[in-house]
Amino acid sequence: MTPRATYEAGASEHEESAARWKRSERRLSHARLIVFVLGLVVGWLAFGSHQIVSGWMLPPALAFLVLIVMHERVIRRMKLAERNADFFRSGLARLDGNWRGQGESGDNYFDPGHPYANDLDIFGSGSLFELLCTVRTSAGEGLLAQWLLEPAASEVAKRRQEAVRELVPRVELRRDLSLLGEEIGSGVTSQRLVDWGEAPSSLPGTVWRWIGGVLTLLTLGGLGAWILSGAGALPFLLALGLQSAFALALRPRVTAALAAAEAPSQNLSVLAGLLARIENESMESEHLKELSASLGGQKMPPSKRIAQLRGLMELIDARRNQFFAPFAGLLLWGTQMAFALERWRASCGPTLGPWIETAAEIEVLCALSGYAYENPESVFPEILDSGATFEGEGLGHPLIDDADCIRNDLALGQGCQALVMSGSNMSGKSTMLRTVGCSAVLAFTGAPVRATALRISPLQIGASIRISDSLKEGTSHFLAEIKRLRQIVDLTDGGSPVLFLLDEVLHGTNSHDRQIGADAVLRGLLARGATGIVTTHDLALARIADHEELRVINVHFQDSIENGQMVFDYALREGVVTRSNAIELMRSIGLDV
Repeated sequence: MTPRATYEAGASEHEESAARWKRSERRLSHARLIVFVLGLVVGWLAFGSHQIVSGWMLPPALAFLVLIVMHERVIRRMKLAERNADFFRSGLARLDGNWRGQGESGDNYFDPGHPYANDLDIFGSGSLFELLCTVRTSAGEGLLAQWLLEPAASEVAKRRQEAVRELVPRVELRRDLSLLGEEIGSGVTSQRLVDWGEAPSSLPGTVWRWIGGVLTLLTLGGLGAWILSGAGALPFLLALGLQSAFALALRPRVTAALAAAEAPSQNLSVLAGLLARIENESMESEHLKELSASLGGQKMPPSKRIAQLRGLMELIDARRNQFFAPFAGLLLWGTQMAFALERWRASCGPTLGPWIETAAEIEVLCALSGYAYENPESVFPEILDSGATFEGEGLGHPLIDDADCIRNDLALGQGCQALVMSGSNMSGKSTMLRTVGCSAVLAFTGAPVRATALRISPLQIGASIRISDSLKEGTSHFLAEIKRLRQIVDLTDGGSPVLFLLDEVLHGTNSHDRQIGADAVLRGLLARGATGIVTTHDLALARIADHEELRVINVHFQDSIENGQMVFDYALREGVVTRSNAIELMRSIGLDV
């Protein structure tokens, strides 16, 4: 089945299931109301008018309890069906291009000083992050953001590709992972949980734990002797006094231990469910096998260990119940649970970080496999081990709807180190730069790219496309641009060649300085082994291609006038553009020029 057929069938099936459970929920709700009213009538007849014996209250009371249990189960199943349907509807929304603004924007990961994040729409509404992000934990979100911001080495990208390829057909796995949290922001606050697991214990050693256990047994024994044998209250009160003194002595440490665990341990069910689902999945690729193996080799799987921690936190919360509070005092509940919590942390705390990291990586690989599944026409690029190469055929921008996406071929490598791209306004130059940049970003994450073929070597990416001034920082547009250019030049000191994407370079200054500066910047980048694209309206920069030793080629986009309207075909052509549309654009909006 095609992705669309699979999603439509899944959405239809679970929508029908949700509707059936909804009807059942309404019937049970009405039945509860009827039984409740009947109970009130029976209660009045039994205790108000005394026409029947009080035993008649038992049948409606039992029936009401049974209906409550049944109602809760039906509600859970209805919600599960609705969330299953949501998974398939979200997939259809992405296929239809209706996903923008519906998911996670990743704005909290945005760094305005990053060399390409803002220029390539990595974060924000309608961004690459929003398109790819179907993870359920904050650790998964953070790792996806990291992969998008830090191009991987060739060997790492190849291993990711292999893993993503294996996961592409596993729709059920991605669906199961999507059901783990109520919403994307409800996942595990990973760093706080890791920090808690690695922190030193605030409680004393094993001897104190045994003393607390003995005192609790003495207190319970004294209470039992008082009630059952008539031994008097003195033994019980003495034991209770000793237990209270013990609890007071440890109270600051116990309070600190319980408080430290409360916040990072929230929503542990998400992590436990994620690990359990991963543990049950067979893996074939080398990278996935290694990730799966990192969760094994233990007496108890990580999912059950996390479930133990979740169970301990639920027991700790029980002391807040007003009915259980008196018993909690007798049992030294808070202190005993604090000791149990510290025992768990001593045993498993140091492994929380690796567990979360492994789960997050598999989450991200599943998210990328979902993108690959929904875009079967996209291809996994051939990743080279060295050089400065970007050779794409049928390249298209991943954030443009397929029906509107115009594909182009483009090659940077041994025969051509840089392209000078000219063209009129709105002809597609900036979009082409972003297409190249986004394709490179996707390639290094291990995802497929919108192309018919792509060969790419390890590259650092630097872009100057969406540069703006800053009133707050007192930075002009020109100053912001030259700072970015300095940043891109500095990237060439790194280990991999730089892919530069410069839009209308130095257009914030006069034409004389611009011509000299742009020529110098481009020559400097080429001398440092960088490769890339420069767009320009200033055709003087295009003359740099006359120097054959620089391996620079001119390309352009063009437009035409049809029935008084400007028409763009967004097709990349060789050579320098021969006409401009600036005057036509000004006249088209009513300026008298």
